This record gives sequence, structure tokens and C-alpha cells, in this order.
Amino acid sequence: MTPTRVLVLNSGSSSLKYQLLDMRDGSRLAVGLVERIGEQTSRLRHTPLATGATREQSGPIADHETALKSVAEELARDGLGLDSPELAAIGHRVVHGGMFFTEPTVIDDSVLTEIERLIPVAPLHNPANLTGIRTAMALRPDLPQVAVFDTAFHTSMPESAARYAIDPKIADRYRIRRYGFHGTSHAYVSRETARLLGKAPEEVNVIVLHLGNGASASAVERGRCVDTSMGLTPLEGLVMGTRSGDLDPAVIFHLARVGGMSMDEIDTLLNKRSGLFGLCGDNDMREIRRRVDEGDEAAALAFDIYIHRIKKYIGAYYAVLGHVDAVAFTAGVGENAAAVRSAAVAGLTGLGLAVDEELNAVRGGEPRLISPADARVAVAVVPTDEELEIAEQTYALVGPGTGKDG
Repeated sequence: MTPTRVLVLNSGSSSLKYQLLDMRDGSRLAVGLVERIGEQTSRLRHTPLATGATREQSGPIADHETALKSVAEELARDGLGLDSPELAAIGHRVVHGGMFFTEPTVIDDSVLTEIERLIPVAPLHNPANLTGIRTAMALRPDLPQVAVFDTAFHTSMPESAARYAIDPKIADRYRIRRYGFHGTSHAYVSRETARLLGKAPEEVNVIVLHLGNGASASAVERGRCVDTSMGLTPLEGLVMGTRSGDLDPAVIFHLARVGGMSMDEIDTLLNKRSGLFGLCGDNDMREIRRRVDEGDEAAALAFDIYIHRIKKYIGAYYAVLGHVDAVAFTAGVGENAAAVRSAAVAGLTGLGLAVDEELNAVRGGEPRLISPADARVAVAVVPTDEELEIAEQTYALVGPGTGKDG
């Protein structure tokens, strides 16, 4: 029997998301989520796609090892267990790969060591990713395990885009540069946008707007990222749900010196109490739009600031690319908020950008164009699929016939 299944794991500090896919056609066999790991109120939600009937478990799940064992038990109930000979590999989302990892990588001790060395630049994410990897390796030490890095797609940026204008010796010593994040999404969406246009990725330039609670933009030139909005950390760039995005660095000094705030307090302010939430008390775009429609001034200003930042990045990346074939909206807000898409390109007809409001209002789960038929630049809605991207990269690396399986 040729193994064709890939289990994709996304391990957070207190959560474990997973999907099992069959790589013969990219179909999902099961999806699930373990929440609040380490608490008394842990919950596991598991859905086998054959039936679509979700099963839930509630109660304490002490750690990631216990969580993954519970997931394995749920999969086994559906005949999809981790001991199945049809399981080819496990693919892991790893947030930060620095400049060392530029592509999917089979995990061994040296890879684990390097991911651990990158913890100082990803203190919230890489430790959780490592926990998930080590847990999976302990359960299936015989199975190929692959790390797919959020930063990898952005390693093609030229130094002129990736370098900050600070002393290079200091920058190199502390690994300070623009790394970018959401790379699996930007890679998938830019490629799918090209397909939507009937072209190869190498034939088009695309601006990708990944708009979720976390948000980022990228300039993709002929299939390669040449600039992106997030930097050393995911704090830089667009206005996000709870993150400020771009900010004068001197604000931090001012808050410390004049406001008497500690570094931890400033960190919490900028990452967890800023962005849309900091501006109007909500980080759910649906609620913000409801408030805007009711005449709420704080919500309206928050929305305007959010849109203004997106427009600035569209213009900046248009200049970086020189020629743009498409602007693609993706992720939770980008895929579902027609008002955001319409506002983001309003007034940009000089750049060849416009939306057809009837097309823009249509909801659907497939990639689609929302620009007028005669538009100079296509505007697209392209649902992202990071799990499929991770599974495809994993299977391409270690699946049967690659010489690296087993």
C-alpha cells in the first residue's frame, strides 16, 4: 500500500490544530482543534469529513503529549489512526525559520536545535511549535516529520527590502532584519491568483493582502516575494485586530520615559491592546461594520485608519513591483468583508484598480474576480489554504517516489 496521507499539525502555546489530508486529491479526511491545553476546561473538537459529525470532549488535558494522544484516539475511531500504513508524513507549521530555513525541511536533531536557537526572535511561537514537533516525534519516531516555515517564502526578498537602516554589525549580531510571516498563505494565494488569471506564477506580479486578526501584505514578483509588511516580528505593517502595525519607534521611548511604562507593559499594549481593538474596543470586523452602520464614530475612525494603512501598502508595493497584474484579498476579513475590499481600492482607478460592486457582494468559497471585465489590474478574492500548502510541501519532500520517504 502506497502511503498518501499527511497529518498537518499547528501547535500553539495552549492549542493544537490539526488536519488529515489525502494527497491523491488534496481532500480532507478529518479536522480538529484542542483548546486550552493545561487547563481544567480543555476541549477537543474533532470532525471526520466522511460524516461531518463533530465530536467533542471536555475536561482537563494536561499537556501537548496528552492532547496529541487524544487526537490519535479520535482519528483511530474513524479508521484514520497515526499507526495507519497510509500515513506518509506529519507536516508541522513553524512560525520562524530565520534565514537558515528557506524551504520545507525534514526534521532531525540539528533542525530542532536551530529552531530552538530562533526562540529569541519568536518567543511566543517557536517554543510551542517545538513542543508539538517533539510530541509527534515521540509518538511516531519512524515517520518522516517536516517543518514548513512561515518565514520561508519571504527569504527571497532582496537585501534592500529585508535590511533595516541600522548598524549592520548590530543587526547581524542580534538577527535583526525583515523576516515576514504568513508565508505559506502568501505563497498559496499568489500561486492561485496566477491560476485564476490563466497564467503561470512566473508570468504575473501580485500584491497579496492577508487580512485576518493578524494581517500582512506582500509584493510577489513572478512567483517570488520581493517585499512584505511584517518584519522582525508580526507587529510591523498593517493595522491588525490587536496589533498596532507600523509605529514611530520613538513612541516606545516616550511611553517608557514619560509614561513610566515597563517594557512588558509596552509590549502588551502594542501586541494585545492596540490595532482595531485599541481604537474602538472591538477586533471583529463584523461588529465594527455593524457599529459603523449605526453611526458609531469610534468604530468609523478605526475602520478608516485600517483602510488607510492598506491603501498605503497597495501603493507602496505597486511602486516596488512597477507593474501589477492582480491584487488578491485573502484570510478571514479579506475573504468575507466586502466593505473592506471596496474601501481598500476606492479612489485607486488611476492605478487601474476597481471593484464591481455586484461581484464584490457575492459570497463563495472559490477563487473569483471582483473587478470589472475591462479592469487594467485584476482584483481577486482567493481563499487561503495554509494546511493544504503545508501538506503539499511536506508530501513533495518526503512522499513516495521522492527518495526521502521512510
